[in-house]
Amino acid sequence: MVSEQIDPGTEDTSPTVRLDETVHQRVRLGVLTIANEARRVEFRFLQETMGLTAGNLSQHIRVLEEAGFVKVEKGLEGRRPRTWVVITRDGKSALRQEIAALKVLVDRFEGT
Repeated sequence: MVSEQIDPGTEDTSPTVRLDETVHQRVRLGVLTIANEARRVEFRFLQETMGLTAGNLSQHIRVLEEAGFVKVEKGLEGRRPRTWVVITRDGKSALRQEIAALKVLVDRFEGT
């Protein structure tokens, strides 16, 4: 069997080079995906849906916030303090790019 040679200098070397380390991590990809589906998502909902501790989720949200992919809004709902996560325009763009890179990866896999 002869394998196809790919020139390492081409952009098609590996679709994994297009994956964003900030977005690609499982929890952060989940946060962005869920936040993209809603106007804003409550922290507790993310925590319960994803089965995470508050501290673990907070760290991932902090990474996304520092990258400019989400913003965090704090406020009250009734008398209870709440924290919401909102995806930003840059976050939506990063999520779209990540999904496109994953599609290329899947297409290459299915093409073999």
